[in-house]
Amino acid sequence: MEQEPQQNTPSDQPQSAPPQPVAYDANGNPLYAAPPQATPQFVHLSRAVDPMPQEVSPEVQKRHEESVKEHPTLNLSAHEFIISAVRRHPIGLLIPVGLTIFLVALVASVMINFSLIIESLGIFDPPAYGPILLIGLLLIALFVIGGYIAVWVYTNNRFFLTNESVIQELQMSLFMRKEQTVSLANIEDASFDQHGILQTVLNYGSIRLSTEGDETTYRFTYVSNPKKQIEILNNAVEAFKNGRPIEG
Repeated sequence: MEQEPQQNTPSDQPQSAPPQPVAYDANGNPLYAAPPQATPQFVHLSRAVDPMPQEVSPEVQKRHEESVKEHPTLNLSAHEFIISAVRRHPIGLLIPVGLTIFLVALVASVMINFSLIIESLGIFDPPAYGPILLIGLLLIALFVIGGYIAVWVYTNNRFFLTNESVIQELQMSLFMRKEQTVSLANIEDASFDQHGILQTVLNYGSIRLSTEGDETTYRFTYVSNPKKQIEILNNAVEAFKNGRPIEG
């Protein structure tokens, strides 16, 4: 007859002996070779789902709303407002406006003095005046439209200083536009330059900005009173980096 294997009860299993002290201190307290391991504790931290909105003073909010209303095409942050809006000096319009006036006047003069020009050239069988008049009017309209586009492109190149960044709008052509934004924290150097008697007398020049790290340089030309604009810009950069409120 087969015997069933005996199973050890918990009382029959050997129990581990408690740790024995290896020495005692001066007060008779036992000292152990390895202190008993403490039970690990877990701490659970919770984070808010939505960050707390930053408080904005009524003055900053008002200036922000005014800036958005005045310049709706600019991409301004919730606390950003325009300190200075720099436009190009009118001297840059001299060439496109002057060239347009010259071409229009030339075509109009040919149309008015067409018969005299034909007689002076000795042409005995002149062409009909109707087609000449139509061609002249088309040329005048073309020159006027071209001059208007040149003026529009020139005046839409703008430079904005805000309490957080510098925004430069570049209008290269009728269908080509570019916007550059540089944070005030990244501006390493801001300077201006004027060359020649004309720029000095008419008080216009160029503004140059250089950024940290990537050595990128930004330049804005035909700036009216560039020295004053650079002073405003440098004060804004210094106040922004030092955590002071920017006035302007």
